Amino acid sequence: MEAQKVDMFIMSNGKFFESHHVTQIRERLLDLDDSKWSIVQTMQFKDPTVSIIVSLLGGSFGIDRFLIGDTGMGIGKLLTCGGLGIWTIIDWFMIMGATREKNIQKIQQIL
Repeated sequence: MEAQKVDMFIMSNGKFFESHHVTQIRERLLDLDDSKWSIVQTMQFKDPTVSIIVSLLGGSFGIDRFLIGDTGMGIGKLLTCGGLGIWTIIDWFMIMGATREKNIQKIQQIL
């Protein structure tokens, strides 16, 4: 794979991943064959900024967890009103990292 293509991908999608994962993703993308490259380019990642906004507005209903695909945790938050507010506050600090981890899991399925 061309290094220029990979660098452009990292520049445009780097915010969706934890910084310590970016170098590993870059190395694996450089080794990727062309058939999988088109799949990687069309992947849609969850935006951590959107996740924190949703968490601030609807976190007590579990909407933030449903958004990133944590259905079980979303149901738990919904039934307990965000763990009586405690779980909601904790998620304000953790949801961006959880979103980035979901994005890592998604791209690693292809790589």
